[in-house]
Amino acid sequence: MKALAGRKVLLTGGLGSLGRAQAVTLARAGARVLVLDRPDIGDAEQTVAGLAGQARGDIAFVGCDLNRLADAEAAVAALAANEGGIDILINNAALIINRPFEQFSLAEYEDQIRVNSSAAFALARACAPAMKAKGYGKIVNFCSITLNGRWDGYVPYVASKGAMLGLTKSLARELGPHGIRVNAVSPGAVVSEAEARVFGDRLKQYNDWILENQSLKTRIEPENIAELVLFLVSPASDMISGQNIAIDGGW
Repeated sequence: MKALAGRKVLLTGGLGSLGRAQAVTLARAGARVLVLDRPDIGDAEQTVAGLAGQARGDIAFVGCDLNRLADAEAAVAALAANEGGIDILINNAALIINRPFEQFSLAEYEDQIRVNSSAAFALARACAPAMKAKGYGKIVNFCSITLNGRWDGYVPYVASKGAMLGLTKSLARELGPHGIRVNAVSPGAVVSEAEARVFGDRLKQYNDWILENQSLKTRIEPENIAELVLFLVSPASDMISGQNIAIDGGW
């Protein structure tokens, strides 16, 4: 029997590089994966259909704007009711911009806090009632190794991930008595479309810097992150909660 047979997963930011790898990996493990991303992304349905074909599994698209927190929470609560409860919530969605902190506007700071961490609180509120009723659930939040303080130009992003770490620790304590496990993963520098977008013509310099600082001299791929997430949402990790697990190539 597949590890996630019968489980329903809500995966935010599911159309990005990391999200797509997770969707395929979790669907192959037997889960029904609900891929949540912005409703204005072109060819979203076609992309998800391609992922479902690749996984030979059940993957569906949910159009939802995490910038509108109250609407997103209400939509996910309704989705959970229609699905008979969300068993696994993966808060993977994130905004990331690299520039000196003085050049960020207050609105840009608030955007990253909202999407990168406040949305995780809102969606946990939407999914937790059904998890409590079942006496079982898994929540995985995405933190970051940028919390180690060695990265310049990411003040709003790092602040949002610090909030995510605090949310993980406190939710794990509060939801644990209900059989709900809450953990975080902290990826290092992952080869992704976001990386290429952020660094542009500085990509080779950035790549060299990453390999210089990692103990392992090969780049992290989205599939590496997906395998860790699979472990955290599978029964194999049922006695792990409140943890932040780095997957950073030995930074």
